Amino acid sequence: MRVAKLPDDRYPAISDLAKKAKKRIPHFAWEYLDSATGGETAMHRNAKALSDITMVPRTMKGIIEPSIETEMFGIKYSAPFGIPPIGYTSLMWPYAEQIFAKAASEHRIPHCLSTVASDTPENCGKISGDYGWFQLYPPRKQEIRTDIIKRAKDSGYHTLVMTADVPWPSMRERQRRAGISIPPKITPKIFAQICMRPEWALRTLFRGQPNFDVMKKYVPQGDLKKIVSFVGSELGGCLDWDYFKKVRDQWDGPVVLKGVLSTDDAKLAVKAGADGVWVSNHGGRQFEASPAPISVLPDIKKAVGTKAKIMLDSGVRSGGDILRAKALGADFVFLGRPFVYGVAALGAKGGNHVYELLYHDMINNMHQLGITSLDEMKNVELKF
Repeated sequence: MRVAKLPDDRYPAISDLAKKAKKRIPHFAWEYLDSATGGETAMHRNAKALSDITMVPRTMKGIIEPSIETEMFGIKYSAPFGIPPIGYTSLMWPYAEQIFAKAASEHRIPHCLSTVASDTPENCGKISGDYGWFQLYPPRKQEIRTDIIKRAKDSGYHTLVMTADVPWPSMRERQRRAGISIPPKITPKIFAQICMRPEWALRTLFRGQPNFDVMKKYVPQGDLKKIVSFVGSELGGCLDWDYFKKVRDQWDGPVVLKGVLSTDDAKLAVKAGADGVWVSNHGGRQFEASPAPISVLPDIKKAVGTKAKIMLDSGVRSGGDILRAKALGADFVFLGRPFVYGVAALGAKGGNHVYELLYHDMINNMHQLGITSLDEMKNVELKF
Protein backbone atom coordinates (compact mmCIF):
# COMPACT_ATOMS: atom_id res chain seq x y z
CA MET A 1 0.00 0.00 0.00
CA ARG A 2 1.47 3.34 -1.09
CA VAL A 3 1.36 6.37 1.20
CA ALA A 4 1.11 9.84 -0.32
CA LYS A 5 4.36 11.82 -0.25
CA LEU A 6 4.13 15.55 0.39
CA PRO A 7 6.98 18.05 -0.05
CA ASP A 8 6.73 18.88 3.68
CA ASP A 9 4.82 16.64 6.09
CA ARG A 10 4.52 19.47 8.61
CA TYR A 11 1.73 20.89 6.45
CA PRO A 12 -0.58 18.03 5.45
CA ALA A 13 -3.69 20.23 5.20
CA ILE A 14 -4.65 23.67 3.88
CA SER A 15 -5.39 24.72 7.45
CA ASP A 16 -1.77 24.02 8.41
CA LEU A 17 -0.56 26.31 5.63
CA ALA A 18 -3.00 29.00 6.76
CA LYS A 19 -1.64 28.88 10.32
CA LYS A 20 1.93 29.15 9.04
CA ALA A 21 1.05 31.99 6.68
CA LYS A 22 -0.56 33.97 9.49
CA LYS A 23 2.70 33.79 11.43
CA ARG A 24 4.85 34.70 8.45
CA ILE A 25 3.19 37.77 6.96
CA PRO A 26 2.14 41.08 8.60
CA HIS A 27 -1.26 41.20 10.26
CA PHE A 28 -2.65 43.67 7.70
CA ALA A 29 -1.61 41.38 4.81
CA TRP A 30 -3.26 38.42 6.56
CA GLU A 31 -6.46 40.39 7.03
CA TYR A 32 -6.50 41.33 3.35
CA LEU A 33 -6.14 37.67 2.39
CA ASP A 34 -8.37 35.96 4.92
CA SER A 35 -11.26 38.40 5.26
CA ALA A 36 -14.63 38.67 3.53
CA THR A 37 -17.38 41.27 3.64
CA GLY A 38 -19.98 42.12 6.28
CA GLY A 39 -20.11 39.64 9.14
CA GLU A 40 -18.37 37.14 6.85
CA THR A 41 -21.34 34.76 6.91
CA ALA A 42 -21.09 34.20 3.15
CA MET A 43 -17.50 33.04 3.45
CA HIS A 44 -18.39 30.62 6.26
CA ARG A 45 -21.54 29.52 4.43
CA ASN A 46 -19.41 28.54 1.45
CA ALA A 47 -17.28 26.15 3.48
CA LYS A 48 -20.15 24.76 5.54
CA ALA A 49 -22.28 24.05 2.48
CA LEU A 50 -19.46 21.93 1.09
CA SER A 51 -18.68 20.10 4.34
CA ASP A 52 -22.37 19.31 4.88
CA ILE A 53 -22.37 17.18 1.73
CA THR A 54 -21.30 13.61 2.51
CA MET A 55 -20.39 10.94 -0.02
CA VAL A 56 -21.25 7.27 0.49
CA PRO A 57 -18.25 5.01 -0.21
CA ARG A 58 -18.52 1.67 -2.00
CA THR A 59 -16.30 -1.19 -0.84
CA MET A 60 -15.01 -4.48 -2.25
CA LYS A 61 -13.57 -2.86 -5.37
CA GLY A 62 -10.26 -4.73 -5.41
CA ILE A 63 -7.18 -3.01 -6.79
CA ILE A 64 -7.97 0.33 -8.38
CA GLU A 65 -5.77 3.05 -9.91
CA PRO A 66 -7.60 6.40 -9.85
CA SER A 67 -6.87 9.00 -12.50
CA ILE A 68 -7.84 12.68 -12.29
CA GLU A 69 -6.56 13.95 -15.64
CA THR A 70 -9.05 16.37 -17.15
CA GLU A 71 -9.50 18.00 -20.55
CA MET A 72 -10.78 21.55 -20.77
CA PHE A 73 -11.08 23.61 -23.95
CA GLY A 74 -8.83 21.21 -25.83
CA ILE A 75 -6.01 21.17 -23.25
CA LYS A 76 -5.21 18.20 -21.03
CA TYR A 77 -4.68 19.06 -17.39
CA SER A 78 -3.22 16.77 -14.74
CA ALA A 79 -6.09 17.54 -12.36
CA PRO A 80 -9.51 19.24 -12.39
CA PHE A 81 -8.41 22.20 -10.28
CA GLY A 82 -6.50 25.40 -10.83
CA ILE A 83 -5.41 28.78 -9.50
CA PRO A 84 -8.00 31.55 -9.99
CA PRO A 85 -7.43 35.28 -10.52
CA ILE A 86 -6.19 36.93 -7.32
CA GLY A 87 -5.68 40.67 -6.92
CA TYR A 88 -2.81 42.59 -5.31
CA THR A 89 -0.96 39.34 -4.62
CA SER A 90 2.43 40.84 -3.80
CA LEU A 91 0.96 42.21 -0.59
CA MET A 92 0.81 38.62 0.68
CA TRP A 93 4.13 37.48 -0.78
CA PRO A 94 6.48 39.09 -3.30
CA TYR A 95 6.44 37.52 -6.78
CA ALA A 96 3.44 35.38 -5.81
CA GLU A 97 2.04 35.47 -9.35
CA GLN A 98 5.25 34.08 -10.83
CA ILE A 99 5.26 31.31 -8.23
CA PHE A 100 1.67 30.44 -9.20
CA ALA A 101 2.54 30.50 -12.91
CA LYS A 102 5.55 28.23 -12.37
CA ALA A 103 3.52 25.72 -10.35
CA ALA A 104 0.83 25.75 -13.06
CA SER A 105 3.36 25.02 -15.79
CA GLU A 106 5.17 22.31 -13.83
CA HIS A 107 2.00 20.50 -12.78
CA ARG A 108 -0.16 21.20 -15.84
CA ILE A 109 -3.00 23.08 -14.19
CA PRO A 110 -4.48 26.51 -15.10
CA HIS A 111 -3.25 29.75 -13.63
CA CYS A 112 -5.56 32.71 -14.26
CA LEU A 113 -3.82 36.09 -14.04
CA SER A 114 -5.96 38.98 -12.79
CA THR A 115 -6.29 42.43 -14.32
CA VAL A 116 -5.45 43.76 -10.84
CA ALA A 117 -2.58 41.36 -10.18
CA SER A 118 0.81 42.55 -8.96
CA ASP A 119 2.57 41.27 -12.06
CA THR A 120 2.10 41.57 -15.81
CA PRO A 121 0.92 39.14 -18.49
CA GLU A 122 4.23 39.73 -20.25
CA ASN A 123 6.13 38.37 -17.22
CA CYS A 124 3.77 35.59 -16.16
CA GLY A 125 2.58 34.39 -19.55
CA LYS A 126 5.98 33.09 -20.55
CA ILE A 127 6.17 31.16 -17.26
CA SER A 128 2.71 29.57 -17.32
CA GLY A 129 3.07 28.68 -21.00
CA ASP A 130 0.20 26.55 -22.28
CA TYR A 131 -1.57 26.72 -18.91
CA GLY A 132 -2.25 30.44 -18.68
CA TRP A 133 -5.73 32.00 -18.47
CA PHE A 134 -6.35 35.74 -18.20
CA GLN A 135 -9.09 37.46 -16.20
CA LEU A 136 -10.56 40.75 -17.39
CA TYR A 137 -12.21 43.33 -15.17
CA PRO A 138 -14.10 45.36 -17.78
CA PRO A 139 -12.38 48.67 -18.59
CA ARG A 140 -14.75 51.48 -19.50
CA LYS A 141 -12.56 52.80 -22.31
CA GLN A 142 -12.59 50.66 -25.44
CA GLU A 143 -8.96 51.41 -26.27
CA ILE A 144 -7.77 50.16 -22.88
CA ARG A 145 -9.90 47.02 -23.16
CA THR A 146 -8.51 46.33 -26.62
CA ASP A 147 -4.94 46.84 -25.49
CA ILE A 148 -5.27 44.60 -22.40
CA ILE A 149 -6.83 41.86 -24.51
CA LYS A 150 -4.02 42.16 -27.07
CA ARG A 151 -1.37 42.03 -24.35
CA ALA A 152 -2.94 38.89 -22.89
CA LYS A 153 -3.13 37.19 -26.29
CA ASP A 154 0.42 38.22 -27.24
CA SER A 155 1.65 36.84 -23.89
CA GLY A 156 0.28 33.38 -24.68
CA TYR A 157 -2.96 33.34 -22.71
CA HIS A 158 -5.61 31.24 -24.44
CA THR A 159 -8.70 31.45 -22.19
CA LEU A 160 -10.29 34.75 -21.20
CA VAL A 161 -12.32 35.07 -17.99
CA MET A 162 -14.65 38.02 -17.51
CA THR A 163 -15.62 38.77 -13.90
CA ALA A 164 -19.21 39.90 -13.41
CA ASP A 165 -19.66 39.87 -9.62
CA VAL A 166 -17.87 43.12 -8.77
CA PRO A 167 -20.31 45.80 -10.00
CA TRP A 168 -19.30 47.99 -7.03
CA PRO A 169 -16.58 47.82 -4.35
CA SER A 170 -17.71 46.01 -1.22
CA MET A 171 -17.17 47.34 2.29
CA ARG A 172 -14.65 44.72 3.49
CA GLU A 173 -15.16 45.85 7.09
CA ARG A 174 -12.48 43.60 8.57
CA GLN A 175 -9.89 45.08 6.25
CA ARG A 176 -10.89 48.58 7.29
CA ARG A 177 -10.52 47.68 10.96
CA ALA A 178 -7.02 46.40 10.21
CA GLY A 179 -6.07 49.75 8.72
CA ILE A 180 -5.58 48.41 5.20
CA SER A 181 -5.47 51.04 2.51
CA ILE A 182 -4.10 51.24 -1.02
CA PRO A 183 -1.65 52.85 -1.15
CA PRO A 184 -0.64 51.75 2.35
CA LYS A 185 -0.46 54.31 5.13
CA ILE A 186 2.60 53.51 7.22
CA THR A 187 1.25 54.30 10.66
CA PRO A 188 3.18 53.30 13.79
CA LYS A 189 0.85 50.28 14.06
CA ILE A 190 1.49 49.13 10.48
CA PHE A 191 5.23 49.77 10.84
CA ALA A 192 5.33 47.60 13.95
CA GLN A 193 3.59 44.78 12.10
CA ILE A 194 6.13 45.00 9.29
CA CYS A 195 9.04 44.90 11.74
CA MET A 196 7.64 41.71 13.25
CA ARG A 197 7.92 39.96 9.86
CA PRO A 198 11.52 40.67 8.75
CA GLU A 199 11.67 38.12 5.91
CA TRP A 200 8.49 39.49 4.34
CA ALA A 201 9.80 43.03 4.83
CA LEU A 202 13.18 42.35 3.19
CA ARG A 203 11.69 40.46 0.26
CA THR A 204 9.09 43.18 -0.24
CA LEU A 205 11.80 45.85 -0.12
CA PHE A 206 13.71 43.96 -2.81
CA ARG A 207 10.58 43.40 -4.94
CA GLY A 208 9.25 46.92 -4.50
CA GLN A 209 5.95 48.25 -3.23
CA PRO A 210 2.98 46.03 -4.19
CA ASN A 211 1.19 47.58 -7.14
CA PHE A 212 -1.33 46.92 -9.91
CA ASP A 213 1.32 46.13 -12.48
CA VAL A 214 -1.06 45.27 -15.33
CA MET A 215 -2.61 48.73 -15.12
CA LYS A 216 0.59 50.78 -14.63
CA LYS A 217 0.97 51.15 -18.39
CA TYR A 218 -2.15 53.29 -18.56
CA VAL A 219 -1.04 55.81 -15.93
CA PRO A 220 2.31 57.10 -17.26
CA GLN A 221 4.57 58.42 -14.52
CA GLY A 222 1.80 57.78 -12.02
CA ASP A 223 2.49 56.82 -8.43
CA LEU A 224 0.46 54.10 -6.70
CA LYS A 225 -2.10 56.62 -5.47
CA LYS A 226 -2.82 57.76 -9.03
CA ILE A 227 -2.94 54.17 -10.28
CA VAL A 228 -5.41 53.20 -7.55
CA SER A 229 -7.60 56.18 -8.45
CA PHE A 230 -7.43 55.22 -12.11
CA VAL A 231 -8.33 51.58 -11.40
CA GLY A 232 -11.26 52.68 -9.26
CA SER A 233 -12.67 54.95 -11.95
CA GLU A 234 -11.82 52.85 -15.01
CA LEU A 235 -12.57 49.24 -14.08
CA GLY A 236 -15.99 47.77 -13.41
CA GLY A 237 -19.54 49.01 -13.17
CA CYS A 238 -20.05 48.87 -16.93
CA LEU A 239 -20.48 45.18 -17.75
CA ASP A 240 -23.64 44.17 -19.55
CA TRP A 241 -24.50 41.61 -22.23
CA ASP A 242 -23.65 43.98 -25.06
CA TYR A 243 -20.21 44.58 -23.54
CA PHE A 244 -19.73 40.83 -23.09
CA LYS A 245 -20.56 40.18 -26.75
CA LYS A 246 -18.04 42.81 -27.85
CA VAL A 247 -15.30 41.09 -25.84
CA ARG A 248 -16.46 37.73 -27.17
CA ASP A 249 -15.91 39.09 -30.70
CA GLN A 250 -12.44 40.39 -29.79
CA TRP A 251 -11.14 37.13 -28.33
CA ASP A 252 -10.51 34.18 -30.60
CA GLY A 253 -10.31 31.58 -27.83
CA PRO A 254 -12.59 30.32 -25.06
CA VAL A 255 -14.42 32.97 -23.02
CA VAL A 256 -15.71 32.29 -19.51
CA LEU A 257 -18.13 34.41 -17.44
CA LYS A 258 -17.14 34.38 -13.75
CA GLY A 259 -19.38 35.21 -10.80
CA VAL A 260 -22.61 33.53 -11.91
CA LEU A 261 -25.11 32.41 -9.24
CA SER A 262 -28.37 32.72 -11.18
CA THR A 263 -29.66 30.08 -13.60
CA ASP A 264 -31.09 32.87 -15.77
CA ASP A 265 -27.67 34.53 -15.97
CA ALA A 266 -26.11 31.18 -16.84
CA LYS A 267 -28.56 30.72 -19.73
CA LEU A 268 -27.96 34.27 -20.95
CA ALA A 269 -24.20 33.75 -20.78
CA VAL A 270 -24.45 30.72 -23.05
CA LYS A 271 -26.76 32.64 -25.39
CA ALA A 272 -24.20 35.47 -25.53
CA GLY A 273 -21.47 33.06 -26.58
CA ALA A 274 -19.78 32.02 -23.32
CA ASP A 275 -17.81 28.80 -23.54
CA GLY A 276 -17.79 28.47 -19.75
CA VAL A 277 -19.85 29.57 -16.76
CA TRP A 278 -17.91 30.08 -13.51
CA VAL A 279 -20.11 29.68 -10.42
CA SER A 280 -18.70 31.92 -7.68
CA ASN A 281 -19.58 34.46 -4.99
CA HIS A 282 -16.03 35.86 -4.95
CA GLY A 283 -15.14 33.88 -1.85
CA GLY A 284 -17.71 35.83 0.17
CA ARG A 285 -15.83 39.08 -0.39
CA GLN A 286 -18.53 40.96 -2.32
CA PHE A 287 -22.13 40.24 -1.20
CA GLU A 288 -22.78 38.73 2.20
CA ALA A 289 -26.32 37.59 1.38
CA SER A 290 -25.20 35.51 -1.61
CA PRO A 291 -25.85 31.75 -1.65
CA ALA A 292 -22.97 29.30 -1.44
CA PRO A 293 -21.95 28.47 -5.03
CA ILE A 294 -22.11 24.72 -4.35
CA SER A 295 -25.80 25.11 -3.39
CA VAL A 296 -26.77 26.57 -6.78
CA LEU A 297 -24.38 24.45 -8.87
CA PRO A 298 -26.85 21.59 -9.64
CA ASP A 299 -29.49 23.99 -10.97
CA ILE A 300 -26.96 25.86 -13.10
CA LYS A 301 -25.61 22.61 -14.46
CA LYS A 302 -29.15 21.55 -15.36
CA ALA A 303 -29.82 24.90 -17.03
CA VAL A 304 -26.60 24.89 -19.06
CA GLY A 305 -26.32 21.18 -19.82
CA THR A 306 -23.51 20.46 -22.26
CA LYS A 307 -23.64 23.88 -23.93
CA ALA A 308 -20.80 25.27 -21.78
CA LYS A 309 -18.23 24.10 -19.26
CA ILE A 310 -19.02 24.70 -15.59
CA MET A 311 -16.41 25.97 -13.13
CA LEU A 312 -16.73 26.65 -9.40
CA ASP A 313 -14.83 28.34 -6.60
CA SER A 314 -15.49 29.74 -3.08
CA GLY A 315 -15.04 27.69 0.08
CA VAL A 316 -13.08 24.85 -1.51
CA ARG A 317 -10.36 23.65 0.85
CA SER A 318 -9.60 20.00 0.04
CA GLY A 319 -9.56 17.24 -2.52
CA GLY A 320 -12.81 16.03 -1.01
CA ASP A 321 -14.41 19.42 -1.72
CA ILE A 322 -13.26 19.21 -5.33
CA LEU A 323 -14.91 15.81 -5.65
CA ARG A 324 -18.12 17.15 -4.10
CA ALA A 325 -18.19 19.85 -6.76
CA LYS A 326 -17.50 17.30 -9.48
CA ALA A 327 -20.36 15.13 -8.24
CA LEU A 328 -22.77 18.07 -8.49
CA GLY A 329 -21.81 19.09 -12.00
CA ALA A 330 -18.59 21.11 -12.01
CA ASP A 331 -16.15 20.39 -14.80
CA PHE A 332 -13.36 22.31 -13.05
CA VAL A 333 -12.73 23.79 -9.60
CA PHE A 334 -10.55 26.76 -8.58
CA LEU A 335 -9.01 27.53 -5.18
CA GLY A 336 -7.82 31.05 -4.36
CA ARG A 337 -7.00 31.41 -0.68
CA PRO A 338 -5.45 27.91 -0.39
CA PHE A 339 -2.79 28.67 -3.00
CA VAL A 340 -2.04 32.04 -1.41
CA TYR A 341 -1.80 30.38 2.02
CA GLY A 342 0.76 28.01 0.50
CA VAL A 343 2.92 30.74 -1.01
CA ALA A 344 2.67 32.99 2.06
CA ALA A 345 3.67 30.03 4.25
CA LEU A 346 6.37 28.42 2.11
CA GLY A 347 7.41 31.01 -0.47
CA ALA A 348 8.60 29.59 -3.78
CA LYS A 349 7.70 26.04 -2.68
CA GLY A 350 4.14 26.94 -1.74
CA GLY A 351 2.47 26.49 -5.11
CA ASN A 352 3.95 23.02 -5.57
CA HIS A 353 3.01 22.01 -2.04
CA VAL A 354 -0.65 22.98 -2.45
CA TYR A 355 -0.84 21.12 -5.75
CA GLU A 356 0.63 17.95 -4.24
CA LEU A 357 -1.62 18.20 -1.21
CA LEU A 358 -4.79 18.52 -3.28
CA TYR A 359 -3.72 15.92 -5.83
CA HIS A 360 -2.99 13.24 -3.24
CA ASP A 361 -6.12 14.12 -1.27
CA MET A 362 -8.24 13.58 -4.37
CA ILE A 363 -6.58 10.24 -5.13
CA ASN A 364 -7.02 9.14 -1.51
CA ASN A 365 -10.71 10.10 -1.53
CA MET A 366 -11.28 8.21 -4.77
CA HIS A 367 -9.76 5.08 -3.23
CA GLN A 368 -12.11 5.46 -0.28
CA LEU A 369 -15.10 5.94 -2.61
CA GLY A 370 -14.06 2.99 -4.76
CA ILE A 371 -13.85 4.86 -8.07
CA THR A 372 -11.16 5.09 -10.71
CA SER A 373 -12.29 8.07 -12.81
CA LEU A 374 -13.87 11.45 -12.27
CA ASP A 375 -16.77 10.45 -14.53
CA GLU A 376 -17.79 7.96 -11.85
CA MET A 377 -18.49 10.80 -9.43
CA LYS A 378 -21.93 11.20 -11.00
CA ASN A 379 -22.75 7.74 -9.66
CA VAL A 380 -21.59 8.42 -6.09
CA GLU A 381 -24.44 8.60 -3.60
CA LEU A 382 -24.58 11.96 -1.83
CA LYS A 383 -26.21 12.85 1.47
CA PHE A 384 -27.18 16.44 2.35
